[in-house]
Amino acid sequence: MIFDILYEDESIVAINKPPGILVHRTRLSEDTVFVLQLLRDQLGGTHIFPTHRLDRATSGVLVFAKDSATASSLGTLLMDFKWEKRYIAVVRGHFKEWEQTIDYPLTDPETGKDEPQDAVTHFKVLGQSEMPWSIGLRYPTARFSLVEIRPETGRRQQIRKHFAHLRHPIINDTRHGDVKITKWFRENDLKMRLMLHAESLEIPHPHLEKPLFIRAECDADFLEIVEKTGLAFAFENGQL
Repeated sequence: MIFDILYEDESIVAINKPPGILVHRTRLSEDTVFVLQLLRDQLGGTHIFPTHRLDRATSGVLVFAKDSATASSLGTLLMDFKWEKRYIAVVRGHFKEWEQTIDYPLTDPETGKDEPQDAVTHFKVLGQSEMPWSIGLRYPTARFSLVEIRPETGRRQQIRKHFAHLRHPIINDTRHGDVKITKWFRENDLKMRLMLHAESLEIPHPHLEKPLFIRAECDADFLEIVEKTGLAFAFENGQL
């Protein structure tokens, strides 16, 4: 696997992570292949440090540091809420309020702590659609929304958990999503990738005078589902 490098200098490298691969080893998974090792090999053995992470199923902008000092600096900026992250997602249903903030604490099994941690996600609706698909027995149509998401905190699977909490789960989320919709997509030969993409990231670069803006294009499978759910118009209007 060769990654699309979005930006690189002497201290950091950013890629467009594809869905379906973990960033690094975790005790919660038995995977043996990770972005960290593959990118290191792609860069000729350059030692790199993760500065943040994306879920296995999530695609988009992913940044690594090339030295420990830069990694520490970026980590501090992340903890101080200096990173500006923008995600886009397709979720189930329609919203009455098109701009909302989800303030709902979450637990993180990787930390081994059961106490919920603060978690805040801001989002706005870019567009809504209704398709003539009878999914289940309750309604003759299926409703979808394209949303722009700006997480304030970075808990594990925060966005996925927050939209599931609102009862508007992300499409094709096999862990927190709608089982009936996922099954219907599979049976009707629609793409099965999680409809969550980290589209852009703006960070105060430790060695540059102005913030660094990095954007990752959506992959073909993501765009195909956007088209088939009738949200192409919203996607085009919501692009940066």
